[in-house]
Amino acid sequence: MIALTIDGRKVETQKGKRILEAALDNGIYIPNLCAIADIELPFGACRLCFVEIEGQKAPVTACTEPVRDGMIVRTVTPEITKMRRTILDFILSKHPHECLTCHRREICGPLDVCLRTVSVAERCVTCPKDKRCELQKVVAYVGLDGLKAPYAYRNLPVYDDPLIARDYNLCILCGKCVRVCQEVRGVGAIAFTHRGSETVIGTIFGETLEHANCKFCGACVDVCPVGALTERGARWMGMPDKVVATTCPYCGVGCQLTMEVKNNRIARVEPDPKGPANKGQACVKGKFGMDFVTDPARLTAPLIKKDGQFVEATWEEA
Repeated sequence: MIALTIDGRKVETQKGKRILEAALDNGIYIPNLCAIADIELPFGACRLCFVEIEGQKAPVTACTEPVRDGMIVRTVTPEITKMRRTILDFILSKHPHECLTCHRREICGPLDVCLRTVSVAERCVTCPKDKRCELQKVVAYVGLDGLKAPYAYRNLPVYDDPLIARDYNLCILCGKCVRVCQEVRGVGAIAFTHRGSETVIGTIFGETLEHANCKFCGACVDVCPVGALTERGARWMGMPDKVVATTCPYCGVGCQLTMEVKNNRIARVEPDPKGPANKGQACVKGKFGMDFVTDPARLTAPLIKKDGQFVEATWEEA
């Protein structure tokens, strides 16, 4: 084990881990938008996890810097906060942000009249990822209350593929969806397309996900930090009434799932990152195939045949 100090707190972690991992494992939050727990090789795309290390001149990204015994790390300093605000300024120059920097964001509802006259398509309260958006969390943590860079709606097409809705007007190019599709699932259905300021996430030749070898496992949806990728059937369900942990019933693998229930129906399914069999992954059935639970045609009791007719029976009789 390696001992280090983060923000005055002594913590222990395993050799080979990065500062970001060590901090999160010990309950210390460092803002980030591109880190994926299932991928060991860091990406360092968002640059929001900058930290200062005592004895080093320049700040480093916590997701790429390995821990060392005795190192002293500071995650919040005036210089670091200034850098994060500048980086967020650039990120939000291509993402709707009027709600993110509004002082009324905590009390504003989806049916309220916006005092800033923000269009419906750009409001946080009408976004499918509202209150679960990682960008909201980062902006609140950093304390951003205004932007210098101008924002212009990109007017990119919204793709309504089977099971997955794609709205790249909300994309921040963190690369998490591309990496999980290529490096975790081994599929590569989506990738960065075009170059420079025109870069967007897309499929080969602009094909639909169906024709781009997508397996519809939903891993890209699960890691997307904003509302760019969402479950089509749960886009407007809002926050759940309750969350239930269960085991996928489709096969004998035993994938652990977390089901969000809204109005007594399953609204959203996410694979459990701590599941020993699936480790945060699922197939199309486990992710999108749970609608049968509330289907009126579903059998809710065993049937046996009596006098040529099926009748309900107890489990003991069956």
